[in-house]
Amino acid sequence: MLEHIKKFFADRDRFAKHTGIELVEVSEGQATARVEITEHLLNSANMIHGGAIFTLADFAFAAACNSYGQIALSINVSINFVLAAYEGVLVANAREVTRQGKLSTYEVLVTNEKQEIIATFQGLAYHKKNPLIGLEKYMD
Repeated sequence: MLEHIKKFFADRDRFAKHTGIELVEVSEGQATARVEITEHLLNSANMIHGGAIFTLADFAFAAACNSYGQIALSINVSINFVLAAYEGVLVANAREVTRQGKLSTYEVLVTNEKQEIIATFQGLAYHKKNPLIGLEKYMD
């Protein structure tokens, strides 16, 4: 596991922190994040808001594509909501599918505690040559 990347995202991604998302693990080209479904993440139909699911998937995607220590930015993403979730914990597993030069593609599966697929997410990232700003602070 790349502990310095994990610490970096846990500290620096303020929106993920605000929504209760936790980065569980990260390795080169892969990341796992989780969120407990709480009252403030529910929509008017009493199910987890699509924006919260998207944020969870996007956070796992960001950690995976930035796991090399260089700035990677999303160019295009899409999500498919497959199953509603009302309670429990959701987990997003991101994995790199292809990496060619400055572009890479990722797949993220969001599942519930029963391993049922809640959403599928695809992302295209652009990798810059610049290191993640402030990453050196998290190097042990």
